Amino acid sequence: MKHPANHIFEHTPESLGEWCYQRDMPRYRARQILEWVYRQGVVDPQRMTNLARADRDLLTREMTFLSGAIMAHRIATDGTQKLLIEWDDGESPGRTEASLDTMETRALPISGAPAGDPTRQIECVMIPAADARRKTACVSSQVGCPVGCRFCASGLGGLDGNLSAGRIVEQVWRLSRLPEIERITNVVFMGMGEPLANFSAVLHAVRTIAAGWGMGISARKITISTVGLHQAIERLADELELPVTLALSLHAPNDELRRELIPWAEFTTIAQLLAACEMWFEKTGREITLEYILLGGVNDQPEHAEQLAEVARSLRANVNLIRYNEVEALPFKRPADADVVAFERVLRARGINSHLRASRGRDIAAACGQLRHEHNTTNKR
Repeated sequence: MKHPANHIFEHTPESLGEWCYQRDMPRYRARQILEWVYRQGVVDPQRMTNLARADRDLLTREMTFLSGAIMAHRIATDGTQKLLIEWDDGESPGRTEASLDTMETRALPISGAPAGDPTRQIECVMIPAADARRKTACVSSQVGCPVGCRFCASGLGGLDGNLSAGRIVEQVWRLSRLPEIERITNVVFMGMGEPLANFSAVLHAVRTIAAGWGMGISARKITISTVGLHQAIERLADELELPVTLALSLHAPNDELRRELIPWAEFTTIAQLLAACEMWFEKTGREITLEYILLGGVNDQPEHAEQLAEVARSLRANVNLIRYNEVEALPFKRPADADVVAFERVLRARGINSHLRASRGRDIAAACGQLRHEHNTTNKR
């Protein structure tokens, strides 16, 4: 996948200052430009009124601001909002999207909307808390996914490419500019793709999201979710200096079942993952969260809960339980309410701090990869 030329969300104050200097602009222009983008939400250089006209014209010609088009925007009854973005693989700079800059995002209907190119499409979601004080951006790190979890729509077409750091940050910026959002408070790397398989770009994006000059979101409110390659977790512990949360997508309490559900589990064992997570805890002091999608009749029985409790206890981990959201063309089912209650009861009886995550955005296909899959399936009919 080609990345946009001179993407503003790729820059740091230092790199943008150097870019300005090489074009006979004062280095301090970088701070002014970034303040317009991140504080004022302005991505049209002509509206950056404290810049000289010549500088605004140069930015228009040479800098990419928004690099994709919104193919669909859905709003759920619970306030969850989801965007389907198609990235432009052209390399011409100066791209902006005026409708976003003026906060006039259009909600495109799925039926009859242009199908676009799914190999360049990703999804990102804004999830509000029940009290509306917390607004979480769920972002993608890749187009498609290489992991191929049997129950997930993200990897149905395999991996089409990595996203640049700028395109990851742009997702957070776009979600923050949706009507009535005001400010994103949390970010989770739980959208399409495996974040640690796009390691450098994800770290760059995390630093920008957490930076005071960038999105200004506390690192403690950023979660990186990984299906788990133990070497990548160890590398993350070594290289990331920020106190982010690490979430391990376990989804099965034993290696045999995990390999049936997650093809990449062939390359690592639960024991290796636990050792890497222990290293993470020792280096960062940050507890691990285990994510576990409950699949009806597959991994949601009391014996699975007993095994999961042993795993969580060995790691001193919290457990997030997630009811499965059905995906058309996949055979997995949402778990029965009684099975969910019984599963959580076993964990709590074993002293495990568990939380059943509320299902959000089911009426807008909010689960990973669902909207892209549904959008392009519908438009092929």
